[in-house]
Amino acid sequence: MGQTRFASGRQLDLICLGRLGVDLYAQQVGARLEDVSSFAKYLGGSSANIAFGTARLGLKSAMLSRVGDDHMGRFLVESLAREGCDVSAIKVDPQRLTAMVLLGLKDRETFPLVFYRENCADMALRAEDIDEAFIASSKALLITGTHFSTDGVYQASVRALEYAHKHQVQRVLDIDYRPVLWGLAGKADGETRFVADHQVSQHVQQILPRFDLIVGTEEEFLIAGGSEDLLTALRTVRSLTAATLVLKLGPQGCTVIHGAIPARLEDGAIYPGVRVEVLNVLGAGDAFMSGFLSGWLADASDERCSQLANACGGLVVSRHACAPAMPTPAELEYLFNSPVPITRPDRDPVLQRLHQVSVPRKHWKQLFIFAFDHRWQLLELAQKDGRDSAAISQLKLLFIQAVQRVESDLREQGVEADVGLLADQRFGQDSLNAATGRGWWVARPVEVQGSRPLAFEHGRSIGSNLIAWPQEQIIKCLVQYHPDDEPLLRLEQEAQLKGLYQAAQVSGHELLLEVIPPKDHPSAHPDVLYRALKRLYNLGIFPAWWKIEAQSREQWQQLDELIEERDPYCRGVVLLGLNAPAATLAEGFRQASQSRTCRGFAVGRTIFQEPSRAWLAQEIDDETLIRQVQATFVELIDAWRQARD
Repeated sequence: MGQTRFASGRQLDLICLGRLGVDLYAQQVGARLEDVSSFAKYLGGSSANIAFGTARLGLKSAMLSRVGDDHMGRFLVESLAREGCDVSAIKVDPQRLTAMVLLGLKDRETFPLVFYRENCADMALRAEDIDEAFIASSKALLITGTHFSTDGVYQASVRALEYAHKHQVQRVLDIDYRPVLWGLAGKADGETRFVADHQVSQHVQQILPRFDLIVGTEEEFLIAGGSEDLLTALRTVRSLTAATLVLKLGPQGCTVIHGAIPARLEDGAIYPGVRVEVLNVLGAGDAFMSGFLSGWLADASDERCSQLANACGGLVVSRHACAPAMPTPAELEYLFNSPVPITRPDRDPVLQRLHQVSVPRKHWKQLFIFAFDHRWQLLELAQKDGRDSAAISQLKLLFIQAVQRVESDLREQGVEADVGLLADQRFGQDSLNAATGRGWWVARPVEVQGSRPLAFEHGRSIGSNLIAWPQEQIIKCLVQYHPDDEPLLRLEQEAQLKGLYQAAQVSGHELLLEVIPPKDHPSAHPDVLYRALKRLYNLGIFPAWWKIEAQSREQWQQLDELIEERDPYCRGVVLLGLNAPAATLAEGFRQASQSRTCRGFAVGRTIFQEPSRAWLAQEIDDETLIRQVQATFVELIDAWRQARD
């Protein structure tokens, strides 16, 4: 591979022009689409999947398309932006809705697929949407076949190709042949992958000379070459273009053809695929392209490009989604270095975990968290004053206003910090609803308060409760755990924690474990917390967050080393309060000030106990409660910041 293929000094590696829509994937595998009862929502569209996948693999990618002025359009733009993809060239179309696709997973060969793309936003891309300077800012431009299927998107795609040619931008075609999108199959027949059509072949052949790299399946090269024989079709394509041709061969892998078409495919190099059990072939081609381009844009060899492409395709076919199923470099490294072939990626615990923790995640600054997930403590206060549970819900909504004011004050002062809260489902559902979607750190408990052995509020089937949780909410579980507990008690608690961790793996929610060794335990070694965390790591439990009591500087050093060694992806530790006086908490903050893993505090009763008692007793009004809660919260924040100055 030559080192001069790509222009230097480009801001972007890749611009993807084409389909950008929402995929709704059936969650019931094996059901007819008619019988599916729920769907999972993902980013979709071949070009968008490639923009997403290449960004995840470290390329500076950008999306060029349109979305509707609707909730789904905003979801797509936000999804790409979170992945690090440039979204500045995505236009909002006020007249059209965002495209959508419904997909079923009947069996390994049957994937019913319905495109809802009548007059949709991404197919309204026009030539005037194409900015020459934007195209010129990239090393490469990728266009998928659908965006040549109607006159408007054809003109837009050609305009982009002309600018790319003018500015030495490498041009990539993903043939991406969908007969239904060319009007060659019934409107509900998105599953059909190939319908021979002379006019489509002629149309595609007009654009082939414009490309430097062309990628397609056997069926896609048949339509591009206008023949029912693959080698004949490839020779026709070669007569029209000198582009590098990449032929995808499914589980067999792929081949890369630079010059003349060989007499037999086997005469060239066949780069083997990754053998996995297939769950869903949809999106495999987009993952393949993402992997190939991640190598190609780095001037890697054909072998390396194909290795990356085949691995990405293999991982995605073993998973439910398309774009979110795209692997990270950490996953690929693990796959390539595995001493044995991983044929069931969906069952490999390390790979599963890497797929959750090595993807781009929200970056949290120092965390100031108000914990008011208390249930029986507030219920006791309410009952003492003859108030019902509705008063507790109202009280917790007032807490939200206090957090809001604290956040506003921090922002005005230019303090680099995030606020958050811990609220419960029983009395704080309205508070959770109000807090969600603001960008706050939000967690909610699952344990029965005071339970030992650990029990969950909604029974052992914890996963069924998580289905209804917004994805941004963090699972919080407090466990009174000691590594020297009597064996049956310890094993019961560990089994509950293991089950919770596995449920979190499936649901995708982050998990916070609050570990408090019982104070009355006969074994009271100073390193009990260190041993407790180490034991849980040994069991294969890797929470995103830990919540613990204040420790000495020496103990923090031990805990830092343990967490960094065992889980470099851990989000960090937050300090709990246990209703300690503010001065006591401030000393704990000072002891933690040199810790590399302690990210903030999550304090509750120290902040709310007295104002809540007075409010429930109707001694103070709403505004006074909010101001008192705000004042104590700010006092703790000031103590935290002073400890770190």
